[in-house]
Amino acid sequence: MNILAIGDVVGSIGCKFLRAHLPQLKKIKGVDLVIANGENSADGNGITPVSARFLFDSGVDVITAGNHTFRRKESYDLFDSCETLLRPANFPSLAPGRGYCVVDMGRIQVGVLNLMGVVYMESMDSPFDAADRILAEGVPKITLVDFHAEATGEKKSLAYYLDGRVSAVFGTHTHVQTADECILEHGTGYISDLGMTGPKRSVLGVKPELVIQKMRSKMPVRFDLADGACEMGCVLFTIDEKTGKTIAVERLKIE
Repeated sequence: MNILAIGDVVGSIGCKFLRAHLPQLKKIKGVDLVIANGENSADGNGITPVSARFLFDSGVDVITAGNHTFRRKESYDLFDSCETLLRPANFPSLAPGRGYCVVDMGRIQVGVLNLMGVVYMESMDSPFDAADRILAEGVPKITLVDFHAEATGEKKSLAYYLDGRVSAVFGTHTHVQTADECILEHGTGYISDLGMTGPKRSVLGVKPELVIQKMRSKMPVRFDLADGACEMGCVLFTIDEKTGKTIAVERLKIE
């Protein structure tokens, strides 16, 4: 089974680039399931019902999120009603939505778990403990984890902790694709960060001059999204349906 994981989709420009390239990529690579991080898919960050629907209609099967999950109040009801729109499972229980889903593909089921890091980020329940709770309840043989985190050390630690217990762990959040894709000792596929789907000439999708202004002045600056040529950072995990182990990891950057 081929499962494609797509890095943080930034704004309408990133959404449109994904729609333009995903169908052909799915065809060429024989993709069975698509997971995309959509927490920045709305212009100005966050996710809205409109941006979520756009991603689903473009061929995404499961949307994951992170620290910008609840920036848009209009999406709260959607997180409760849509089983394949996830927020990190280690959010407090009072938060809308869920952090785990199972996609029934007929011949097989696939689990997707969304977690958020706590190093250099907002205080949350331990992602290690949250993963343990969900795995203890029973998950499909093929289960993947989007770990939305800042620190590569935290990302890799969780991957080693879950090695052999899930099919793959992939990082999101930094918007910079890493070159450390691998298969860990017990068969879990891994990469520290998938990268970003959005404008190449940018700082995490934002116009560089605005970020420079903010860093030099420390004054409030409205972060407008950049435009121009885009890229889509993603990874293709090939997973053995009988064992749930990853047998190949292919890092991709679509330009």
